[in-house]
Amino acid sequence: MSISHIEHIGIAVENLEEAIQYYEKVLGLSCYAIEEVADQKVKTAFFKVGQTKIELLESTDPEGPIGKFIAKKGQGIHHLAFAVDNVADALAGAEQNGVVLIDKSPRKGAEGLNIGFLHPKSTFGVLTEFCGEK
Repeated sequence: MSISHIEHIGIAVENLEEAIQYYEKVLGLSCYAIEEVADQKVKTAFFKVGQTKIELLESTDPEGPIGKFIAKKGQGIHHLAFAVDNVADALAGAEQNGVVLIDKSPRKGAEGLNIGFLHPKSTFGVLTEFCGEK
């Protein structure tokens, strides 16, 4: 596995429009994309800071992963995503090293990327995502 950079930091928010206003008006960033990922029950907004992105995540269903996260922990950092050359290989390598996987194989995520998550119980409490091109 080869990690090239932090692909994005995912931040769970209750209200996407309010959060976008903060990132644009207070921090001076520009939202360049808003996308709904139906199978993950989430609506996302993206900002770029250098090579790294900030992904705001608003739940579209209280029973979805972001809805449950906010109900349990409140708004805030949800996950850290690393850009890898091959998501399937990165997941397999993590599993070979004793990491519990949420995703056994890559699936489609926002921006058309392949993604796969590692369980935070195996990553010192940080939900970790691998992201890569097709």
